[in-house]
Amino acid sequence: MTKYGVIVGSTRKNSYSEGVAKAITAGLPEGSEVNFLKIADLPLYNQDLDADSPAVYEEFRKNVKAQDAFIFVTPEHNRNISAALKNALDVASRPWGQSVWAGKPALVASQSISGISGVLAHHSLRQSLVFLDMPTMEQPELYIGNTADLADDKGNITNEGTKEFLAGAGKSFSEFAAKFIG
Repeated sequence: MTKYGVIVGSTRKNSYSEGVAKAITAGLPEGSEVNFLKIADLPLYNQDLDADSPAVYEEFRKNVKAQDAFIFVTPEHNRNISAALKNALDVASRPWGQSVWAGKPALVASQSISGISGVLAHHSLRQSLVFLDMPTMEQPELYIGNTADLADDKGNITNEGTKEFLAGAGKSFSEFAAKFIG
Protein backbone atom coordinates (compact mmCIF):
# COMPACT_ATOMS: atom_id res chain seq x y z
CA MET A 1 0.00 0.00 0.00
CA THR A 2 1.42 3.38 -1.02
CA LYS A 3 1.55 6.07 1.64
CA TYR A 4 0.82 9.53 0.26
CA GLY A 5 1.78 12.47 2.42
CA VAL A 6 -0.19 15.64 1.77
CA ILE A 7 1.22 19.05 2.68
CA VAL A 8 -1.21 21.95 2.46
CA GLY A 9 0.55 25.31 2.40
CA SER A 10 -2.41 27.20 3.81
CA THR A 11 -2.97 27.10 7.55
CA ARG A 12 -6.37 28.80 7.29
CA LYS A 13 -9.48 26.93 8.47
CA ASN A 14 -11.58 25.82 5.47
CA SER A 15 -8.76 26.67 3.07
CA TYR A 16 -9.18 26.29 -0.66
CA SER A 17 -5.75 24.62 -0.79
CA GLU A 18 -7.02 21.85 1.46
CA GLY A 19 -10.09 21.49 -0.74
CA VAL A 20 -7.88 21.13 -3.81
CA ALA A 21 -5.75 18.54 -1.99
CA LYS A 22 -8.82 16.50 -1.05
CA ALA A 23 -10.05 16.60 -4.65
CA ILE A 24 -6.65 15.33 -5.85
CA THR A 25 -6.55 12.50 -3.31
CA ALA A 26 -9.99 11.37 -4.48
CA GLY A 27 -8.25 10.08 -7.62
CA LEU A 28 -5.68 7.93 -5.80
CA PRO A 29 -6.11 4.16 -6.02
CA GLU A 30 -8.44 2.48 -3.57
CA GLY A 31 -6.51 1.29 -0.55
CA SER A 32 -3.97 4.11 -0.67
CA GLU A 33 -2.98 5.52 2.69
CA VAL A 34 -3.39 9.31 2.69
CA ASN A 35 -1.84 11.33 5.49
CA PHE A 36 -2.33 15.09 5.81
CA LEU A 37 0.77 16.32 7.65
CA LYS A 38 0.09 19.41 9.72
CA ILE A 39 2.58 22.26 9.42
CA ALA A 40 0.90 25.16 11.23
CA ASP A 41 2.49 24.53 14.61
CA LEU A 42 6.06 23.84 13.53
CA PRO A 43 8.38 26.38 15.19
CA LEU A 44 10.50 28.35 12.75
CA TYR A 45 13.52 26.36 11.65
CA ASN A 46 16.66 27.40 13.49
CA GLN A 47 20.00 25.79 12.67
CA ASP A 48 21.11 26.33 16.27
CA LEU A 49 18.65 23.57 17.18
CA ASP A 50 20.17 20.94 14.86
CA ALA A 51 22.28 19.38 17.61
CA ASP A 52 19.25 19.01 19.90
CA SER A 53 16.13 19.33 17.77
CA PRO A 54 12.77 19.96 19.42
CA ALA A 55 10.48 16.93 19.63
CA VAL A 56 8.02 18.56 17.20
CA TYR A 57 10.80 18.76 14.54
CA GLU A 58 11.72 15.11 15.10
CA GLU A 59 8.09 13.98 14.92
CA PHE A 60 7.54 15.89 11.67
CA ARG A 61 10.73 14.44 10.14
CA LYS A 62 9.63 10.94 11.19
CA ASN A 63 6.22 11.47 9.57
CA VAL A 64 7.78 12.77 6.35
CA LYS A 65 10.20 9.86 6.21
CA ALA A 66 7.32 7.36 6.62
CA GLN A 67 5.58 8.55 3.41
CA ASP A 68 6.29 7.13 -0.04
CA ALA A 69 5.21 10.16 -2.08
CA PHE A 70 3.97 13.71 -1.54
CA ILE A 71 1.19 15.95 -2.77
CA PHE A 72 1.85 19.65 -2.16
CA VAL A 73 -0.87 22.25 -2.57
CA THR A 74 0.14 25.86 -2.10
CA PRO A 75 -1.66 29.16 -2.06
CA GLU A 76 0.24 32.20 -3.26
CA HIS A 77 1.42 34.61 -0.56
CA ASN A 78 3.07 37.73 -1.95
CA ARG A 79 4.05 35.91 -5.17
CA ASN A 80 5.60 32.98 -3.29
CA ILE A 81 4.76 29.96 -1.14
CA SER A 82 3.53 30.49 2.39
CA ALA A 83 5.98 30.90 5.24
CA ALA A 84 4.53 27.78 6.88
CA LEU A 85 5.24 25.67 3.79
CA LYS A 86 8.78 26.99 3.40
CA ASN A 87 9.40 26.29 7.07
CA ALA A 88 8.14 22.70 6.72
CA LEU A 89 10.50 22.12 3.79
CA ASP A 90 13.39 23.50 5.85
CA VAL A 91 12.62 21.51 9.01
CA ALA A 92 12.53 18.16 7.18
CA SER A 93 15.60 18.90 5.06
CA ARG A 94 17.87 19.48 8.04
CA PRO A 95 20.28 18.92 9.70
CA TRP A 96 22.42 19.30 6.59
CA GLY A 97 22.85 15.96 4.82
CA GLN A 98 19.90 14.35 6.61
CA SER A 99 16.98 15.44 4.44
CA VAL A 100 14.03 13.07 4.62
CA TRP A 101 12.52 14.46 1.40
CA ALA A 102 15.14 13.02 -0.98
CA GLY A 103 13.93 10.60 -3.63
CA LYS A 104 10.23 10.91 -2.79
CA PRO A 105 8.06 11.64 -5.85
CA ALA A 106 6.00 14.82 -5.65
CA LEU A 107 2.99 16.49 -7.20
CA VAL A 108 2.67 20.28 -7.04
CA ALA A 109 -0.61 22.16 -7.26
CA SER A 110 -1.23 25.84 -6.67
CA GLN A 111 -4.44 27.73 -6.21
CA SER A 112 -5.53 31.32 -5.90
CA ILE A 113 -8.76 33.24 -5.62
CA SER A 114 -7.49 35.29 -8.55
CA GLY A 115 -7.03 34.24 -12.14
CA ILE A 116 -3.24 34.10 -11.77
CA SER A 117 -3.68 30.66 -10.15
CA GLY A 118 -0.70 30.86 -7.81
CA VAL A 119 1.66 30.32 -10.74
CA LEU A 120 4.62 32.05 -9.09
CA ALA A 121 4.24 30.09 -5.86
CA HIS A 122 3.93 26.93 -7.94
CA HIS A 123 7.25 27.49 -9.67
CA SER A 124 8.98 28.59 -6.49
CA LEU A 125 7.90 25.36 -4.82
CA ARG A 126 9.08 23.32 -7.80
CA GLN A 127 12.52 24.95 -7.53
CA SER A 128 12.78 23.95 -3.88
CA LEU A 129 11.71 20.38 -4.62
CA VAL A 130 14.35 20.06 -7.34
CA PHE A 131 17.00 21.05 -4.80
CA LEU A 132 15.52 18.59 -2.28
CA ASP A 133 15.95 15.79 -4.86
CA MET A 134 12.25 15.08 -5.26
CA PRO A 135 11.21 13.87 -8.72
CA THR A 136 8.20 16.02 -9.57
CA MET A 137 5.38 15.15 -11.94
CA GLU A 138 5.38 17.61 -14.82
CA GLN A 139 1.97 16.99 -16.42
CA PRO A 140 -0.75 17.85 -15.94
CA GLU A 141 0.15 21.26 -14.58
CA LEU A 142 -2.14 22.12 -11.69
CA TYR A 143 -2.73 25.86 -11.58
CA ILE A 144 -6.20 26.36 -10.13
CA GLY A 145 -7.51 29.92 -10.40
CA ASN A 146 -10.65 31.58 -9.09
CA THR A 147 -11.02 28.94 -6.39
CA ALA A 148 -13.64 30.92 -4.48
CA ASP A 149 -15.93 30.31 -7.47
CA LEU A 150 -15.14 26.57 -7.54
CA ALA A 151 -15.64 25.74 -3.86
CA ASP A 152 -18.13 25.99 -1.03
CA ASP A 153 -17.66 28.04 2.15
CA LYS A 154 -15.78 25.12 3.76
CA GLY A 155 -13.18 25.13 0.96
CA ASN A 156 -14.39 21.92 -0.68
CA ILE A 157 -14.23 21.92 -4.46
CA THR A 158 -17.79 21.72 -5.79
CA ASN A 159 -17.29 22.44 -9.50
CA GLU A 160 -17.72 19.06 -11.20
CA GLY A 161 -15.26 19.73 -14.01
CA THR A 162 -12.58 20.83 -11.56
CA LYS A 163 -13.22 17.82 -9.30
CA GLU A 164 -12.83 15.48 -12.28
CA PHE A 165 -9.66 17.23 -13.44
CA LEU A 166 -8.07 17.08 -9.98
CA ALA A 167 -9.06 13.45 -9.39
CA GLY A 168 -7.55 12.62 -12.79
CA ALA A 169 -4.34 14.32 -11.70
CA GLY A 170 -4.35 12.19 -8.56
CA LYS A 171 -4.67 9.06 -10.69
CA SER A 172 -1.82 10.24 -12.95
CA PHE A 173 0.30 10.96 -9.90
CA SER A 174 -0.19 7.45 -8.54
CA GLU A 175 1.13 6.09 -11.85
CA PHE A 176 4.04 8.55 -11.83
CA ALA A 177 4.92 7.79 -8.20
CA ALA A 178 4.89 4.03 -8.80
CA LYS A 179 7.96 4.45 -11.04
CA PHE A 180 9.98 5.64 -8.02
CA ILE A 181 8.59 3.55 -5.18
CA GLY A 182 10.43 0.28 -4.64
